[in-house]
Amino acid sequence: MASSKPKLSTLFLSVLKISAFTFGGGYVIVPLMRKRFSEELQWVAEEEMLDMIAIAQSAPGPIAVNTSIILGYRLLGIEGALASVLGTAIPPLVVLTLISMFYQAFRENTWIAALLNAMRAGVAAVIVDVVWTMAANIVKKRKPTPILLMVAAFVAVWFFKVNIILVLISCGLVGFFDAALSARKEAKA
Repeated sequence: MASSKPKLSTLFLSVLKISAFTFGGGYVIVPLMRKRFSEELQWVAEEEMLDMIAIAQSAPGPIAVNTSIILGYRLLGIEGALASVLGTAIPPLVVLTLISMFYQAFRENTWIAALLNAMRAGVAAVIVDVVWTMAANIVKKRKPTPILLMVAAFVAVWFFKVNIILVLISCGLVGFFDAALSARKEAKA
């Protein structure tokens, strides 16, 4: 993708900026990371970034931090992972420390409550963008197993309220066996 190795400072400042000016959690930060690192800087391919997001989402912990670790490590090894994590974690650490110091004043402020309620619409739009992009990428490949898994996972969670962890583990197992069968077929061919 990129013609030269990314600079550690550029990586750190990029994730710091994204984290500092994004409200709504990891599902809002992650698409902005995808845009910055896949589209703008072209450090990783779109498909690889989506794979990183999928791995980060299925690992324990905050998705933004997990994505930062994977991305930073992929780009610059351990130093990149540390720089990415620090850049992602510092802004919320500062903001939450300040908010906790003035929690009672924030809690009772109707302007802040109205602002946070209005921001939910923007957060929902960004989450829909992530879902749409990931689903489109799955459908674009025209492989039946991932498409069926996506639909089955949605139905299981939305209509039957199946625990998301069980759904993720099940999808991972089916995906593993599907990949193993595909590899076996290719080896025989």
